[in-house]
Amino acid sequence: MFGLFKKKTEKEKLQETYQKLMKEAFDLSKTNRKASDEKYAAADEIQRKIDALGNKT
Repeated sequence: MFGLFKKKTEKEKLQETYQKLMKEAFDLSKTNRKASDEKYAAADEIQRKIDALGNKT
């Protein structure tokens, strides 16, 4: 109840985006390999940002 209005941290937002991109990349891998590779590259960039945030704290 008390966490109802808790704002997400930047790291949590990036993790959600990463998960979304990885799911889209997986779904596209069955039909369009080039688009899947582009989504995977975007997800990899997000993962690097998450790692950079983890190193700061």
